[in-house]
Amino acid sequence: MSTQTDAKKVGFISLGCPKALVDSEQILSRLRAEGYEIAATYDDADTVIVNTCGFISPAVEESLQAIGEALDATGRVIVTGCLGERPEQIQERHPKVHAITGSADVDGVMNHIHDLLPPDKNPFTTLLPETEVGVKLTPRHYSYLKIAEGCNHTCSFCIIPKLRGRQVSRDARDILAEAWRLVGTGTKELLVIAQDTSAYGVDIRHRTSHFRGQEIPAHLVDLVTQLGETGAWVRLHYIYPYPHVDKLVELMAAGKILPYLDVPLQHAAPTVLKRMRRPGPSQQLEAIKRWRKICPEIILRSTFIVGFPGESDEDFQALLDFLQEAQLDRVGCFTYSEVQEADATHFEGLVPEEIKQQRYERLMEVQQEISAAKLQARVGRIEEVIIDDYNDEPGQLIGRSKADAPGIDGNVFCVHGELAESEAARAIPAGAVKIGDIVRVLIEDADEYDLYGEVVEIVPWNPNVPKMGHRAGS
Repeated sequence: MSTQTDAKKVGFISLGCPKALVDSEQILSRLRAEGYEIAATYDDADTVIVNTCGFISPAVEESLQAIGEALDATGRVIVTGCLGERPEQIQERHPKVHAITGSADVDGVMNHIHDLLPPDKNPFTTLLPETEVGVKLTPRHYSYLKIAEGCNHTCSFCIIPKLRGRQVSRDARDILAEAWRLVGTGTKELLVIAQDTSAYGVDIRHRTSHFRGQEIPAHLVDLVTQLGETGAWVRLHYIYPYPHVDKLVELMAAGKILPYLDVPLQHAAPTVLKRMRRPGPSQQLEAIKRWRKICPEIILRSTFIVGFPGESDEDFQALLDFLQEAQLDRVGCFTYSEVQEADATHFEGLVPEEIKQQRYERLMEVQQEISAAKLQARVGRIEEVIIDDYNDEPGQLIGRSKADAPGIDGNVFCVHGELAESEAARAIPAGAVKIGDIVRVLIEDADEYDLYGEVVEIVPWNPNVPKMGHRAGS
C-alpha cells in the first residue's frame, strides 16, 4: 500500500491561455485520482509535466525555456500542449525529453506518466468522488468552463486550427453537469471559453442532449440560458459577432448573465482586416450599437493587433478613429509577432519594431482616456464586487466588478471596518469579508483602470444548485 512517504510526485508547469489552463486542471485531476502527489518544487518531483503554449514566438520561447529548466532540475520531462503539436521544434532544442503529446491529450500524458511512474494499484487511493470537481488552478470562487475545442476560422495570423484542430463542441449535458458540480462546490463565477465561443454546437449540428428532465440543444443561447439558472455570475469570452449574439445580450438585459462581452476584433482598417481574414469595421460598429441599444449597461472588451504586415499610418489612424467611435470599455493590445506556419509570416510590408512599439503606446494612450472617463462615470454608484484577495492591511480588499474579468481587466480596491468612512462600511468589522464573497461597494474614486470604494453590504450566496460536500459555497 502506498504511503505518504513513498507516493509518486509529479511536478507541473502550466503555460498559455485559459483554455490550456482547463487542460492542466484535467491532467492534475487525473493524477490525483490515480494516487499521485503534485510536487511543489523540482526537488520533490520524480518527473515534471510542462503544458506548453505555441501560439506566438515569445510564448514558444517561454515554453522551451520552461522545458529546459525542468530538464536541468529533474532529467525527466513530459511535454504536452500546443507546442507539443510541433515535436520536432522541441526535440531540436531538448532532445532528452521523455515524451511529447499534443494539446488536450490527457490520456496521452497519463500513459507516459504510467510508463515513468507506474500508478498505485490500491483501489482506496485511486478514487475520485463523484461530487469532486477535481484540481483547480483558479481560486475556489471562479472557474473556466470550456465548451469546445479547436477552431474553424482561417485567420492569417493564427495557427490554432493547426495546433488544436477544427472545432469540436461538447454536448450541452456534459457542460451543464460540470457547471452544476462547480457551482455546487463553491464556484460563484463561470467564465465560458472556447476558441470561437459563438460557434458552439455548429460542428455537431446543435444536437440536443438530456439534462435534468430537459432536452438542451448544443447552441450557445440555449446553453447560456441554462447556465444563468445556476445563480452564478456567467461571463462570456471570445465571442465573435454572429447574429445570435443579440439574443445573448437580451439575456444580459434581463439580468440572466453578466452584461459583459469579450469580442476579439483585432483591427478596424478594412485593408488590414482583409489581410487578417476578419470581418469589416462597419459590421463591428453596427453590432456594438445594437448591443448597447438592447443592454445599455453592457461592458465591451476587445483585443487589437498593431504593426500587422502592411499596416500603414492611415490604417493605424483608422484603428484610433474606431476606438474613439466605439468607446469600448476594456481594450488589450499586442504588437504583431510572427507565428511559425501562419500565412501572415509570408506577407510583405513588415512594420519595424520601433514603429510597432510607438503605435502600441499611442493606442494605449487613447484607450486610457476612454477608460478613465468611463470609470469616472461609475463614481457614486453601488456595485456588486467579487473579492479575489486581501490587500496590505486588515479591512483592505481587492475585488472585481461585473465589468472585470480576472487577470485581464481592472480591480476594485475597497475597504471596510475602521479604515472606512461611511457608517455602513464601518459597521462591517475587518475580517468579516472573505475571499470569494460577493459584496456591494460604494464607488468613491477611479483612475484609468481601477475603481476604489467602501464595502457597504455582504451579499448572501444562495446558488440554485445543490451544494456538494464540505467545500460547498459559503
